[in-house]
Amino acid sequence: MASFVVIYDANVLYPSLLRDLLIRVAQAGLVRARWTDEILDEVFRNLVEDRPDLDPDRLARTRTLMNQAIRDVLVTGYEPLTGVVDLPDPDDRHVVAAAIKVGAQTIVTNNVRDFPRDGLARWHIEARRADEFLHSMVDLNPEIVFGEVQRIADSKKRPPMDLDEVLAALHNQGLIETVAALRS
Repeated sequence: MASFVVIYDANVLYPSLLRDLLIRVAQAGLVRARWTDEILDEVFRNLVEDRPDLDPDRLARTRTLMNQAIRDVLVTGYEPLTGVVDLPDPDDRHVVAAAIKVGAQTIVTNNVRDFPRDGLARWHIEARRADEFLHSMVDLNPEIVFGEVQRIADSKKRPPMDLDEVLAALHNQGLIETVAALRS
């Protein structure tokens, strides 16, 4: 099991392709991914609000599958630590508290400004955008990450997507450097 522990924030778990790739990177053993029920509550609350066309039963199934996809992914018992975390947005303190609880080195979030470096340095945690994080995973092991992207393409049936379409969609979700590295 990977010793590099990361917390995935809600905003990187919201887009389905990005979520799929982040989970697959963890399943491949490149990192030990963690999240909390509170993080998932935010993901699925926003999905329901933004996409009322999505079937609530399918969303519940997705949440269950996410929690089953990675061994020991759910962080619990972090709540008392929220009081020691100082961030610009108090609503983000739970993410850092969870990271502290599990000894995470990185919080993967696309809202890095909400996790200022000086606010995280005390716990030796850094916040990295999904593109920066996944690009580093490509640098670490390009074959594994490329293979996971290919598996995503192979799994897409409704609608079907080939590798180039998956890469284009990931690029559109903000993975500019990651996709460039995968294409080269």
